[in-house]
Amino acid sequence: MSAPTPPPDPSSGRSPANVAGLKALFDFNFDTFVTPSIVKIVYMIATLLVGLLTLGLVISAFTTMAQGGGAVVLGLLLLVAAPIIGLIYLAFARMSLELYYAVIRLSEDVHHGRGRL
Repeated sequence: MSAPTPPPDPSSGRSPANVAGLKALFDFNFDTFVTPSIVKIVYMIATLLVGLLTLGLVISAFTTMAQGGGAVVLGLLLLVAAPIIGLIYLAFARMSLELYYAVIRLSEDVHHGRGRL
């Protein structure tokens, strides 16, 4: 059984999760939280995937318009909707990650006794 992680030094501004980095992924005792250290990486990956989705929708729109006939209207509609869909997906990804991060921060504050008057 390993010793619990000491509380962070308030003057340093660094929590054990930030110091541990990806090493926290393999902390089977769950002494440190991994979310604060990987949330930026996950958001970058989500942004990249949403960008690829949006690009795929734009390519699909041009392919649909190239078929001619009534598909031109559908292609134009998809061309206009693609960036909007991408922004909505990116907003939901961001809000989800912020929710996870806020819960972890709240848990850290409660665990370490911060925020008491």
